[in-house]
Amino acid sequence: MKNQGNPYIPHTATIVDTWYETGGERCIKTFKVVFDDPAVRESWSHRPGQCAMIGVLGVGESMISISSSPTEEGYLRFSVMKAGKVTTALHQLEAGDKMTVRGPYGNSFPVEEWKGKKILTIGGGIGQAPLRPIVEYVKANMKDYAGLTMIYGARTSGDLCFKNEFAEAAKCEGVCCHLSIDVAEEGWPHYVGFVPSLLMEVSPSPENTIAITCGPPIMIRFVLENLKKLNFADEQIYTTLENRMKCGIGKCGRCNAGHLYVCKDGPVFSYAQLKNVPEAFA
Repeated sequence: MKNQGNPYIPHTATIVDTWYETGGERCIKTFKVVFDDPAVRESWSHRPGQCAMIGVLGVGESMISISSSPTEEGYLRFSVMKAGKVTTALHQLEAGDKMTVRGPYGNSFPVEEWKGKKILTIGGGIGQAPLRPIVEYVKANMKDYAGLTMIYGARTSGDLCFKNEFAEAAKCEGVCCHLSIDVAEEGWPHYVGFVPSLLMEVSPSPENTIAITCGPPIMIRFVLENLKKLNFADEQIYTTLENRMKCGIGKCGRCNAGHLYVCKDGPVFSYAQLKNVPEAFA
């Protein structure tokens, strides 16, 4: 692990590209950024599942999942939903503008421990952003894993993130993609229905499989129920509560779920850790 330096200090980064993943009032915009300081670029290191505090000077900061994999070297990606003051200010930025980045924060998905296993990701809406680093990491190291299956859905086809990437991933050997939308649309060639129902339709085997889910809390709750119906053990199921993270360093006390503090104990947890913490899925 490279030296991360002081997590309190924000580093200036230049936005080198932006694009919209979705439209609408709560649209999602992806930023590709590069640290201005070469020493920071060299020392930065993160793992799938970690977050960073990104901000606009004079406006504020927000904790956002890092949506790029460590295998994508030289830059970071953040996919941001427009939802408040800071995220609205971020959405006004374009290529060439500056943002600040602090971190990385939190623990990570134990992708090294999962080697030799089949990886199953189950995402909904913006919840695919924390899962994307796993997908890209596994794709870059397919020889180390027994396969990759992605289940992903959103309300409409216009609300799906990373659409082009799913199309490309579906062409890769050892990768299966299953997409869904909630309500039928003309020309939609994939599943129509909610993600938990699609999970049961796909009916993946729990044998030698790790399942990771992220999305709206109600989706996660039913996905967990269905994974148990499919005989996945608690230790085979993982999720991230990154949307609860605030300060990231355990000072504000606003991220607790029962006895757990997401920024200090997570944001990545196995279901074995969360099954007796009902507040986690509230």
